[in-house]
This record gives sequence, structure tokens and C-alpha cells, in this order.
Amino acid sequence: MFYIGKYFIINLLRREDMSFELPKLGYDYAALEPYIDAQTVEIHYSKHHAAYTNNLNAAVKGTPWENKTIEEIFAEVSKVPVAVKNNGGGYFNHNFYWEILTPGGAKEPQDGLLQSINRWFGSVDALKETFNKAAATRFGSGWAWLIQEGDKLTVASLPNQDNPLMDNAEVKGIPLMTIDVWEHAYYLKYQNRRPDYIDAFWKLINWDIVAGKYNK
Repeated sequence: MFYIGKYFIINLLRREDMSFELPKLGYDYAALEPYIDAQTVEIHYSKHHAAYTNNLNAAVKGTPWENKTIEEIFAEVSKVPVAVKNNGGGYFNHNFYWEILTPGGAKEPQDGLLQSINRWFGSVDALKETFNKAAATRFGSGWAWLIQEGDKLTVASLPNQDNPLMDNAEVKGIPLMTIDVWEHAYYLKYQNRRPDYIDAFWKLINWDIVAGKYNK
């Protein structure tokens, strides 16, 4: 469970019946405006994210993965049915995305995280340039990630609902930050202007959340 200001976000926890639970968003649908509109947040969360959660529960039911945590599933995701991988990724990735966008917190990286960014990218602006390119050039649907590998920070884009915790991911590591570049994340407001959505994303990042993941 993650504590963010006055909000509790249940991320990766499961109910007593061992089904995965859609975490409470923790903020109003309009809280990310003007950068992400309320209608997009509502549809994205209550339709897409909820569908991944429900479909994950259906996909694991009666399988050896029914009583495993999402991290345990990812650790052997190369062995699971495609429906478990895709819906498990969609469930986790969206939990992570909404958490990073929680209103409040630092608007720029600080302290140890800032030092690490400067070490591996040269500057925050250079990180943004690298991250923006990864997100903008992801062909089709997917996600861009800021990833920690030991003491190293790197940026990668991964397809569909893949993430760096999966055992067969193109790039592996601990995720620190992500952006959803599926069209449902931005199309109502930005249409085909994915780069505009990516630029707006930087105005919403809660760097305290990112730093907490880095420090942990």
C-alpha cells in the first residue's frame, strides 16, 4: 500500500478472495486539467483500467497463477498465457501511471534522484529529450519508462502492456516513471499529436513519488 498525502492507493494488493483490485484513483477526474482532460481520465480509468483488472482476474482463475502476486507473475511471465501477461501488464502499468500523476509533490527531481539523473543523462533536460523520443517513436501502442538497473538509470520504450519487471522484457529493471502512449490516453484532447501530450505529461509528474521509488 502506498501513502500519498491524504490518499491511500492500493497497488498490487488483493482482496481476501485473492482477486486483483482496481485501486482507487485518489483524485478527481478533473485534477489533471488542463493537461489531461477529465473525460479522458474518466474513460481511461473507469473503462480501460477497470477492464484490464477484470480481465486479469478472469484470466488467472483456475490457473497456477491464481494465488500469485503480480510481481510473481511477471517473474515468470514468459510461461503464462498471453491473456494473463497482457491484462497483468495493463493492470500494473495503469496503477503505476496514475500514481506518478498524483497531484502535489515536487515539480522537479531533487537530491539523490537529481544527482543520478545528472550522472546518467547529463541534465534533467537531457532526460526529458531522451524520454520524449522513446515515447514519441514507440510504434503503435506501448509505454516509455525511466528504469533503474542497479545504480544506473536508463530510458526505454516497451510495446503493448509490457513493463521492465517482466522476465522477457526487452529492457529489465525497476520502474521509476512511465507514460502511457496508447491512443486512449490522449486522443480526445490531443488527437494524433502525441508529442504535445508527452510535453504536457512533464507538467503533471509528482517527483516525490518517483524519488520514493528510486530511494526504495
